[in-house]
Amino acid sequence: MIVKMSRYDFVLMATQSEDFIARLRELGLVDITTTGWEPREQDRQLVSDIDHYAKAVERLQDFAASEAMASSAEAYGSGVEAFEAYNAAQQRKAALSGELARLEKMSEDLRPWGEFSIEAREKLLAQGVVLRFFVASKGVFDEQSAVWGESYTMAEINRDAASVYFVVVTTPDEDVVIDAQELKMPAMDYRSAEADAERTRQEIQALNADFSRCAASIELIEAELAALKRQLQGVKIKGTAEEAADGSLVVLEGWAEEDKSGEVDALLEEYDGVVYLKSQPTPEDDTPVKLKNNRFARIFELIGGMYALPKYGTLDLTPFFAPFYMLFFAICLNDAGYGAILLALGIALFVKGGAAMRQASLMTMICGGATTLFGLYTGSLFGLSIPNMLGYEDIADSPFLDFQNDFFSLALALGVVQILFGMLLNICFKARYFGITTVFAQLGWFIVLLAGCVAGGLPMLNPNWVIPFFTTSSPAFFAMLGVGAVLMLFLSDIKRNPLVNFMGGLWDTYNNITGLLSDVLSYIRLFAIGLSGGVLAQVFNSLALGLTGLDQGIGQFGVGTIFQILGATAILLVGHGINLFMSSISSFVHPMRLTFVEFYKNAGFEMGTRSFEPLTNEKK
Repeated sequence: MIVKMSRYDFVLMATQSEDFIARLRELGLVDITTTGWEPREQDRQLVSDIDHYAKAVERLQDFAASEAMASSAEAYGSGVEAFEAYNAAQQRKAALSGELARLEKMSEDLRPWGEFSIEAREKLLAQGVVLRFFVASKGVFDEQSAVWGESYTMAEINRDAASVYFVVVTTPDEDVVIDAQELKMPAMDYRSAEADAERTRQEIQALNADFSRCAASIELIEAELAALKRQLQGVKIKGTAEEAADGSLVVLEGWAEEDKSGEVDALLEEYDGVVYLKSQPTPEDDTPVKLKNNRFARIFELIGGMYALPKYGTLDLTPFFAPFYMLFFAICLNDAGYGAILLALGIALFVKGGAAMRQASLMTMICGGATTLFGLYTGSLFGLSIPNMLGYEDIADSPFLDFQNDFFSLALALGVVQILFGMLLNICFKARYFGITTVFAQLGWFIVLLAGCVAGGLPMLNPNWVIPFFTTSSPAFFAMLGVGAVLMLFLSDIKRNPLVNFMGGLWDTYNNITGLLSDVLSYIRLFAIGLSGGVLAQVFNSLALGLTGLDQGIGQFGVGTIFQILGATAILLVGHGINLFMSSISSFVHPMRLTFVEFYKNAGFEMGTRSFEPLTNEKK
């Protein structure tokens, strides 16, 4: 449900604006419109600071949860001091990490040359003996080394699978002409490079003390971030406020929840020098949106928020798509074992995740529980057949659903049900707010579809579901088709010419037929994803037993049997882990797509542009 809003237009002295905004923050109930604000040059630094503070808080929260966090670390005196210390430590760490990468690369490059003395090399150079370093492919070196040895004094230092590293002893002015790549003379041996790399690692490790102090100061940094956000909000308000009377007056637009607007009125009556007008929102207003749903539907606001909030004055579809999303998730995952794992993960997240993860943990529990129940109904447990384990030779003789053979048509039927439900919601909403005459065409189309589904669709799903007085050849069926056709073709707009309505109705009929066919076929993905996950689970079971020989059973138990069991267990854990991960992602994404594309379209969803965000002094 979308919370009803009240609009306020404030007129006050420009000199009072900052104090007035501060009073509204204390009240915490009024959203001031700042739509259309564009940052000036001096505002960009504030926006950048907010972004940097937010990223610092996020990274420090991750650090605080890691083993590197020192529990005894003392907090800084202020959020600014902690943030500056974090920035300095982060920059130092970035520089050290770059140096460490350079030293590790140098150590790797120097390792083939082994241990040598730089001092000895310098003494040889002073005596006119130069060591030049080369690398060649092993084939070339083995073929040419004897020839090269006739002209130069050379020594092989090291070789690997592909290359040979060697040195040539020359005089300072001697040219060396061989088919090999000359390398730059090393400035140190790999032991020195590794020692420098280790010192750099220790310096990076020592920075954990600074990060620990910063992490202990997260609340101070968050408080400073909240202050910066309030400052930016004030800048937005000032930048979008309308000035009057040569700048001496300021006009602001605000919003408050209708059932809490009495508190706003009381504040405004007490505040001297402010004139305000209170009114109901109009369709032309950019009204902020706040949702208020029951406990079950509120959990699925997380899903709806990934697309968009509904436009103010329209219908909030969250309570209506929530049961479908839960069911579609269960169908796509379609395994009682996988559902139980998700349910357990949701419970663990609920216990340890805190308030920030409460909504996600509850949704995980609900979807995991629904998957467990649906998996039991289809008889699937980690890819194993529950009917077979219970002794049923054929799943058709059991109380379980034969997903592979029966669910294809049921998936299409579910799609039809959700689409018709969305159309009905759209019709009821528009009829209530705009009048029944505005939905004659949609109502006619709904009647035709409903009649076709009841008379023709139900018998296709189950021959026993035939309604005797309402079949595809009954007068009642043709009467409903006739009523629907009249509404569709002749009454789409009662103010238009009937002939124009008829031509427009024919065109709309063509578009509706092609569009609905595509929409319904999209629900096949429920069957396809559920079936593919089940097949993969069976494949991993077969691999685990087949590769370890356990598919033939356990003969005589021995040490080899233990290794067979351990091998099968490892394959099962890895295989089912991969399948659970992939299937969970598909089960999360594809029901969302069916919701946002098929259901939203047929339910007439309209997208909102802003959410209700009242001015407040609390951290956000």
